[in-house]
Amino acid sequence: MLSNKAQYAIHALTYLGERYQQGYIPINQIAEERKIPYKFLEAILLELRKAGILGSRTGKGGGYYLTKAPEEIMLVQIMRAMDGPVALLPCVSKVFYEPCRICPYPEPKCPIRGAFLEVRDVTLKVLGGKSLRDLINRDVNFPSDFSI
Repeated sequence: MLSNKAQYAIHALTYLGERYQQGYIPINQIAEERKIPYKFLEAILLELRKAGILGSRTGKGGGYYLTKAPEEIMLVQIMRAMDGPVALLPCVSKVFYEPCRICPYPEPKCPIRGAFLEVRDVTLKVLGGKSLRDLINRDVNFPSDFSI
């Protein structure tokens, strides 16, 4: 399930994306417009800055801005910055790989690993193929064989 932190991050980033290259956007403006608790948003924006997605300037006239165009910021980057691994098992993660600590099988023989590799691949295809711009334009088209 998508965490509140990731959801708020996406809402804040779409707000900033709608104002791309319009200068620094104050945090209180983002919090008010997107109904995000100020202190929580502050922590989220700091993490996004640390991940290189946002830049900021302090003081009067300061605020946050996207470091790249909205079409260059993919949902998968946001998700990883906020929640870490996209994969549901550590042994199938591309970026945060770890061997499973509780699995009694060697990885190639694990009966559940194959299914979760498929889940990871489909998830990465969707999240890696959708940008912030897609969300701003509300042009999120899922594959025809995708069902919820």
